[in-house]
Amino acid sequence: MHHTYQPTHYHTTMGPHEPVLRVKSGDSVSTTTVDARGFDQRRVSVSPRGNPQTGPFFVEEAEPGDTLRVVLDEIVPNRDYGFCTSSLAPNVVDPDYVAELPTPVLAEWSVDVAANTATLTAPETRLGAFTLPLAPMTGCFGVAPKDGQFLNCAGSAEHGGNMDYRGFVAGTVVEFPVFQPGACFFIGDGHALQGDGEICGAGVEISMDVRFTLEVLKRRSIGWPRGENANWIFTCGNARPMDQALQHATTEMLRRLQQDYDLDAAEANLLLTQGVRYDVGNVFDPQYTIVCKLNKELLPPRK
Repeated sequence: MHHTYQPTHYHTTMGPHEPVLRVKSGDSVSTTTVDARGFDQRRVSVSPRGNPQTGPFFVEEAEPGDTLRVVLDEIVPNRDYGFCTSSLAPNVVDPDYVAELPTPVLAEWSVDVAANTATLTAPETRLGAFTLPLAPMTGCFGVAPKDGQFLNCAGSAEHGGNMDYRGFVAGTVVEFPVFQPGACFFIGDGHALQGDGEICGAGVEISMDVRFTLEVLKRRSIGWPRGENANWIFTCGNARPMDQALQHATTEMLRRLQQDYDLDAAEANLLLTQGVRYDVGNVFDPQYTIVCKLNKELLPPRK
């Protein structure tokens, strides 16, 4: 079944909030999201800032210990204005360089979905028509965290959250461990495009029209978010320091190879030694995100 939901309120924490819509496994939902500062497609402030989330969506069959599979069917900017900050975050440069960073100002972008471009309109620079192709993605999404927690949407953990990974685009499939009845799925923080790491603390922030499909995988237990697209499978680790995030992602990939592809521990280890690739997700917010991935050409048939 397909549902259309028009949000009336948003959450800046992810947790077992009162559901905005109850759906069944296999259902899809079309809805909208606001930008990271809480402005909607009309550029009207409708929520406090802090990556406001649309949801939660309660999936009837989901129980703790299951996995929620999310297909990102469609992610499309629904206005022509986006913004970001203009200077890198102090934590991504050497400490002795921080004083040389320019004072950040609001950078404004004209977004043209039909032309598939975003063009910098302010501040003025000597870069000429600084135009980049769109790559719409969701920066923050996931399920209610474990132990009944309500976690701020600036952070991330096993439940997902603010991972800001450029791979979360339309067509990608993402799996989350279920910690609460109904899973309680949230989505928000749309970016028209973003550089790796979100190193200024923002992508080109924008409101979105989104469509997704939710499926419950019963009695399938995973530890951290997993995903795949046409060419890769991947796992996400969220933590600080960065080496701990890498450890979570790598461990989850080892478990995935044994769970989904029937490799033994030695085979999974050997495959990762030379086949692994790593991507950088968020390196700005309280937890960093590292993505461990493998090309599907290297994999045996799925179980």
